[in-house]
Amino acid sequence: MSPHPSWDDQLFALFDDLEGQASALYEQERDAELVDRSRAEYSRVTLDSRLMASAGDRVALTVVGVGRVEGELQRMGVGWCLVSGHAQDWIVRTPCIEVVQGASDRSLPEVAWSPLHKLGVASALRRLAESGVRCVVHLVDGGQHEAVVRRVGADFVEIATPGDERVLIAYDAISAVQSRD
Repeated sequence: MSPHPSWDDQLFALFDDLEGQASALYEQERDAELVDRSRAEYSRVTLDSRLMASAGDRVALTVVGVGRVEGELQRMGVGWCLVSGHAQDWIVRTPCIEVVQGASDRSLPEVAWSPLHKLGVASALRRLAESGVRCVVHLVDGGQHEAVVRRVGADFVEIATPGDERVLIAYDAISAVQSRD
């Protein structure tokens, strides 16, 4: 037997090496494709879906015009959430949330939400109107109104101030509503 590999052995070794390189390149491309797919899928995850998966958890929210709101995330709806804090509840419009701490690592996409969770902020405000509880309506500009919610329109809420003045506030101007009773 010759100390040098035969031409056939060299050729098979070359094929084995090329096959190994091709396999490694395929794995790299496959891994990169999986990472890209994962990124593309995650790009569809919404803040609302992450909050929905956090129902029942303690969270801290930084809300435009309000600041920090802490408590248990009780309920979610499309564009709003209910946070139960120390001796008060908060209805927070999710477009006004700047920062969330304590959220679940998971998400629950809207297609998996029950019909009750697909209700908008108007339904939460109607419940306030029905209950007649005193509240503070916080505005995105930092203003606020002590009030009782009286009626809920398509894109606004009608409140009564302590002096019984009737005020209309557009939903887009509201960042959160804080219970007082």
